[in-house]
Amino acid sequence: MHDVPHDHEITTALVLAAGSGRRLQPVTNDQPKCLTEVDGIPILERLVDGLCQQGFTRLVVVVGYLEHRIREFLGRRYGSLSIDYVVNPQYATTNNIYSLWHARKALQEPFVLIESDLLFEASLLGDLQQPDMIAVSSLQPWMNGSTVTVDHAYRVQEFQLGNECNSDGPKYKTVNICSLSFGSWRRVIRGLEQHVAAGDVNSFYERVFAEMVADGSLSLDAVFWDPRSWHEIDTLEDLQKAELFFRPDGKAEAAPA
Repeated sequence: MHDVPHDHEITTALVLAAGSGRRLQPVTNDQPKCLTEVDGIPILERLVDGLCQQGFTRLVVVVGYLEHRIREFLGRRYGSLSIDYVVNPQYATTNNIYSLWHARKALQEPFVLIESDLLFEASLLGDLQQPDMIAVSSLQPWMNGSTVTVDHAYRVQEFQLGNECNSDGPKYKTVNICSLSFGSWRRVIRGLEQHVAAGDVNSFYERVFAEMVADGSLSLDAVFWDPRSWHEIDTLEDLQKAELFFRPDGKAEAAPA
């Protein structure tokens, strides 16, 4: 059992890194997507360096595809971080809902959930070290994936996958980083278990979040990130754009359209 920090001092991160990154082939033919280099530095290295800078002390990584490469890269310690691994053995035929479900026994504390294909400024993690927050960004033409709507207090009102939104209000793109209190995590686990028990293992965990926001069992407050401060890498085109995202000094430039 790990010591549980105060909810306002989250120092544990969960990184999902099990997928094979098929859309990034041939770059991912012999390495996990998170080890793809941008300006000569692996995405995972930037991510973990940022966690260390922000005072995180524990990292849980869900691995699958070429997991030995990630284990070799990170080891058991990395700077100030102790590292634990969770394996999704069905990574080739499942999606991140199943990876997150596999992590259910590894975390008994509040944590920040991060997908491993993201580039962002490390300082932005500070606001997410409080529980039940979600990073969102103004929706840009090149963005796709989950979106949310928020109320006047910036609390998430509706969580949508793709174009499912029924609201007429402004929509914000999720950055695929959020923080969960331990209480919220336990409720999320129940939602994950229901989907997995029904055989829904090739879906996204955002499906569970959407259902829980709708029924009131999950409450998330939005943290707004400038769209120029982060970048997601799913495809070769994303990778080409990401090379422009960081200057040689490692600082973020404006994300290209």
